[in-house]
Amino acid sequence: MAKSTNNRNNNPLKQWLPVLIVLAASIVVVAVLFDYNPFENGPEKTTNLSVTDTTKVDIKQQPTLEEPETEKLSMMPEEQRIPDTSNTLITSSLAPEPNLPPNPQTTDLIDEAMTILNNNPDRIIEARQILNDALQMTTNKKQQNTIKRKLAELSDKWLFSRTIFPQDKLCGTYKVEPGEQLRNIGRLFNVPYEALMEINKISDPSKLQAGQVIKIVHGPFHVIVDRSDFILDLYLQDTYVKSFEVGLGKEDMETPTGLWVVQQGGKLIKPRWTDPLSGRTYEPDDPDYPLGSRWIALDGLDGDALGRQGFAIHGTKDPNSIGTRSSQGCIRLHNGNVILVYKLLEEGVSKVRVIN
Repeated sequence: MAKSTNNRNNNPLKQWLPVLIVLAASIVVVAVLFDYNPFENGPEKTTNLSVTDTTKVDIKQQPTLEEPETEKLSMMPEEQRIPDTSNTLITSSLAPEPNLPPNPQTTDLIDEAMTILNNNPDRIIEARQILNDALQMTTNKKQQNTIKRKLAELSDKWLFSRTIFPQDKLCGTYKVEPGEQLRNIGRLFNVPYEALMEINKISDPSKLQAGQVIKIVHGPFHVIVDRSDFILDLYLQDTYVKSFEVGLGKEDMETPTGLWVVQQGGKLIKPRWTDPLSGRTYEPDDPDYPLGSRWIALDGLDGDALGRQGFAIHGTKDPNSIGTRSSQGCIRLHNGNVILVYKLLEEGVSKVRVIN
């Protein structure tokens, strides 16, 4: 009997069982901690989205576009190759408090960037990076506005012009090959072809010629909408570009917070629209057509936006509604501004983060 008892006590599985249990529990805890990212959404959240808003927009059948060849990127010269940034998201989603004192470290960064620009304006990319870093850490509203104002000024030089500055990883050049279309070139870099038209001052994309060198942008563009300030911030990847004032949902029809993505096939020019409250259908040429010049449909991915559809970024016939809570939940822009945002946001790729 003693021999039998000794064999049970020396059972390797029984000896190691407590250790295995503790190890398994540790793995679970680590997985939970490191997988969570407030700006990411699991693949299960992007499918089977239920319609919770009754806004009706007639979407005409969009032409099917040929997918760019996967070999294209690997065949590019080294300076034209870019990483996959389709899932790049803005790193800052916190609105600074207006009454907090200035951050000394942020002040130092602002001074450093301004010194660089004053002494050598060609070092614009270096100054842009310093200011963008400062923007991510600032907790003071006045400092934030100062940084944004300067970055917006710089964007007119490094982004919305044909100039390409040395060491700029967000912009580059591209030599058009025979038979290539601007639409497919844009898709290679996660930006709409309209963005390349805007930046290169191209009025007719059909006249693009083989051998022509154009400026390209390494997208995608993203957006943060701050409900408390009625401001839409535009980013290229995680670099701030500029801001626009917006109108938002009424108090009983608030614009849902959370993460959205620009709907595939959801970018439209003055679509036919049915008001879900009155049931009236508006045609694009109606004198009182309310949606302005562009419609950018959104699909909800996370937060209160999860599973929501029927919401959009669009223009307005009432410019006085900008800066107020007056919509049925959509994000309104002045018509000139919404045209620019329309050109920059890529369907199925560009994200929109709505914060309080």
